Amino acid sequence: MLVENKKYRNLSSDEIKKILKDEGFQKVYIWFDAEGTKYHDHTHNFYSAHIVLEGEIKIVSQGKEYIFKKGDRFDVFKDEVHAAEVGKGGCKYIIGEK
Repeated sequence: MLVENKKYRNLSSDEIKKILKDEGFQKVYIWFDAEGTKYHDHTHNFYSAHIVLEGEIKIVSQGKEYIFKKGDRFDVFKDEVHAAEVGKGGCKYIIGEK
Protein backbone atom coordinates (compact mmCIF):
# COMPACT_ATOMS: atom_id res chain seq x y z
CA MET A 1 0.00 0.00 0.00
CA LEU A 2 1.19 3.50 -0.81
CA VAL A 3 0.09 6.35 1.48
CA GLU A 4 0.08 10.15 1.04
CA ASN A 5 -1.41 12.26 3.82
CA LYS A 6 -3.14 15.63 3.27
CA LYS A 7 -1.56 16.16 -0.17
CA TYR A 8 -4.94 16.56 -1.92
CA ARG A 9 -6.74 18.51 0.82
CA ASN A 10 -7.11 21.79 -1.12
CA LEU A 11 -7.91 20.33 -4.54
CA SER A 12 -11.35 20.06 -6.14
CA SER A 13 -12.74 16.70 -7.17
CA ASP A 14 -12.23 17.69 -10.83
CA GLU A 15 -8.56 18.47 -10.18
CA ILE A 16 -8.10 15.14 -8.40
CA LYS A 17 -9.81 13.25 -11.23
CA LYS A 18 -7.47 14.91 -13.74
CA ILE A 19 -4.41 13.93 -11.69
CA LEU A 20 -5.53 10.31 -11.59
CA LYS A 21 -6.30 10.24 -15.31
CA ASP A 22 -2.87 11.77 -16.02
CA GLU A 23 -1.37 8.96 -13.91
CA GLY A 24 -2.98 6.42 -16.24
CA PHE A 25 -6.08 5.45 -14.29
CA GLN A 26 -8.66 4.52 -16.93
CA LYS A 27 -11.66 4.31 -14.59
CA VAL A 28 -12.06 7.28 -12.19
CA TYR A 29 -15.22 7.85 -10.15
CA ILE A 30 -16.64 9.15 -6.88
CA TRP A 31 -17.81 6.60 -4.30
CA PHE A 32 -19.66 6.97 -1.00
CA ASP A 33 -19.86 4.45 1.83
CA ALA A 34 -22.27 4.90 4.72
CA GLU A 35 -21.11 5.07 8.31
CA GLY A 36 -20.22 1.63 9.65
CA THR A 37 -19.77 0.00 6.24
CA LYS A 38 -17.25 -2.84 6.50
CA TYR A 39 -15.30 -4.65 3.84
CA HIS A 40 -13.69 -7.78 5.25
CA ASP A 41 -10.36 -9.06 3.91
CA HIS A 42 -10.49 -8.99 0.12
CA THR A 43 -8.39 -8.28 -2.97
CA HIS A 44 -8.91 -6.58 -6.32
CA ASN A 45 -7.63 -7.77 -9.69
CA PHE A 46 -6.49 -4.20 -10.46
CA TYR A 47 -4.39 -1.42 -8.92
CA SER A 48 -6.53 1.24 -7.23
CA ALA A 49 -6.04 4.74 -5.82
CA HIS A 50 -8.43 6.24 -3.25
CA ILE A 51 -8.47 9.93 -2.29
CA VAL A 52 -10.77 10.94 0.58
CA LEU A 53 -13.01 13.95 -0.08
CA GLU A 54 -15.11 13.81 3.13
CA GLY A 55 -15.30 11.64 6.21
CA GLU A 56 -12.99 8.93 7.42
CA ILE A 57 -12.04 5.36 6.54
CA LYS A 58 -9.85 2.82 8.33
CA ILE A 59 -7.82 0.41 6.21
CA VAL A 60 -6.01 -2.66 7.51
CA SER A 61 -3.32 -4.12 5.26
CA GLN A 62 -0.33 -6.35 5.98
CA GLY A 63 -0.99 -6.17 9.72
CA LYS A 64 -0.97 -2.35 9.79
CA GLU A 65 -3.94 -0.09 10.50
CA TYR A 66 -4.32 3.29 8.80
CA ILE A 67 -6.90 6.06 9.24
CA PHE A 68 -7.53 8.26 6.20
CA LYS A 69 -9.32 11.63 6.22
CA LYS A 70 -9.93 14.50 3.78
CA GLY A 71 -7.02 14.96 1.39
CA ASP A 72 -5.38 11.62 2.19
CA ARG A 73 -4.58 9.08 -0.52
CA PHE A 74 -4.02 5.37 -0.32
CA ASP A 75 -3.18 3.10 -3.24
CA VAL A 76 -3.87 -0.61 -3.04
CA PHE A 77 -1.79 -2.97 -5.17
CA LYS A 78 -3.37 -5.64 -7.35
CA ASP A 79 -4.05 -8.77 -5.24
CA GLU A 80 -3.12 -6.99 -1.95
CA VAL A 81 -5.24 -8.30 0.92
CA HIS A 82 -6.92 -5.45 2.79
CA ALA A 83 -10.01 -4.65 4.87
CA ALA A 84 -11.88 -1.40 5.48
CA GLU A 85 -14.28 0.17 7.96
CA VAL A 86 -16.00 3.52 7.39
CA GLY A 87 -16.09 6.07 10.19
CA LYS A 88 -18.76 8.34 11.62
CA GLY A 89 -20.78 10.19 8.99
CA GLY A 90 -19.63 7.98 6.15
CA CYS A 91 -16.83 8.48 3.64
CA LYS A 92 -16.82 10.01 0.18
CA TYR A 93 -13.77 9.39 -1.96
CA ILE A 94 -12.50 9.34 -5.51
CA ILE A 95 -11.33 5.98 -6.80
CA GLY A 96 -9.05 5.36 -9.75
CA GLU A 97 -8.58 1.88 -11.22
CA LYS A 98 -5.95 0.54 -13.59
